[in-house]
Amino acid sequence: MTKENRPVQGSESAGDKPARREETLGESIRYFCVLLLAVFAVRSLVVEPFNIPSGSMIPTLQIGDFVLVSKFSYGYSRFSFPFSPNVFSGRILNSTPHRGDVAVFRFTRDTSVDYIKRIIGLPGDHIQVTGGKLILNGIEVPRTALGHYEVLDENNRLLSGDRYRESLPGSAGGRPTVEHDILKLTDEGFANDTPEYVVPEGSFFAMGDDRDDSADSRFQGDGPDDLGFVPMQNLVGRAPIVLFSMDMRHPAWQFWYWPTEIRWNRFLHSVT
Repeated sequence: MTKENRPVQGSESAGDKPARREETLGESIRYFCVLLLAVFAVRSLVVEPFNIPSGSMIPTLQIGDFVLVSKFSYGYSRFSFPFSPNVFSGRILNSTPHRGDVAVFRFTRDTSVDYIKRIIGLPGDHIQVTGGKLILNGIEVPRTALGHYEVLDENNRLLSGDRYRESLPGSAGGRPTVEHDILKLTDEGFANDTPEYVVPEGSFFAMGDDRDDSADSRFQGDGPDDLGFVPMQNLVGRAPIVLFSMDMRHPAWQFWYWPTEIRWNRFLHSVT
């Protein structure tokens, strides 16, 4: 009787490799869909990056800043989701914003456009600007002069004015006082001498920190850039931090300028 030469079960002869299982097309599609769903969930429910393309929030935010926006700060509306599907109205898990928050929201005249401004007034607040000074509920908001300030805007135009530290009264549940910087270029013009506005229920009043170069809630007419009162439903989220920042004065394809355009001092810069 002969014996068969068989390898011991479970062992491999020298040089043999286990067969590699090939991934099927269906599995690849499934993995891609899971990844896509995860990205969608994070961007819709947790955080989303936004680029700052204009100078309306100078000096707090610079052109070329990339801010991380907290999507869960105020709850969720249809504008929290990509493409803003009109599947429900109002807000889920609604939380009222605080006076002084820097928030991203949808433009009132075109909800496909994102705006970022500071929330100055909440429902019931009386807002007015007189002689370039902000009046909140009949009291002038204190500010301290910090000196001259110059910067170029998105059109390479020089903004030359004075920088102030403004002490905005906070709101219930938030900071008692919100200390932040503003830029003043002039005390002339409509934006510096407005009527008194009363913020209606379900809305807020937003202004840019670059007070004389911002299309914001001071403009209540029918012009294409007039913001008016912003419905709470339009809120996307709060911007608490700058992830990174680039000067971006050269075309993107000129990559050799990239290292010199990075603003290293603004990495993980807190937004106040």
